[in-house]
Amino acid sequence: MKKLLTCLIVAMISFPAFAGDHSSVEAEIREVAEAFNTAYATNDIETYFAFYTGDAVLYFYGARQPVAAYREEWTAAIKAGGGVEKNEESDLQVQVMPGGDVAIATYFVDNRSRAPDGEVTTAKAFETDVWQKIDGEWLIVNMHYSEIAPE
Repeated sequence: MKKLLTCLIVAMISFPAFAGDHSSVEAEIREVAEAFNTAYATNDIETYFAFYTGDAVLYFYGARQPVAAYREEWTAAIKAGGGVEKNEESDLQVQVMPGGDVAIATYFVDNRSRAPDGEVTTAKAFETDVWQKIDGEWLIVNMHYSEIAPE
């Protein structure tokens, strides 16, 4: 019984060591999330889409969409005169997974976009981005964007 209790205590003491200090990872995610959202807000297509893996799972406007289809649609809209006029994020929360190579960033978005025909729409939304460090680079492997209904 004494051996079992000793093993249990040693195991419990070592759990925090597995968790590690992820403050540097959180800072990295905050930095890449800001760069990602800045690229979107400034209609910088190349930079914006460089943050996604080619097989990332994207969910917005009620459906999953492949990155390639989203890129094609967004590029066409910008070339036709559409684009983002405002994309401000707030209340960024970062959760780092054990191991430190996956993190989840969640935040609110205040967006104003212009359609190619000139129509301007505004939206408030909640976004979740799952970031994974791949070959030393943080990339989005999953993104979920949900608009919040006006009150």
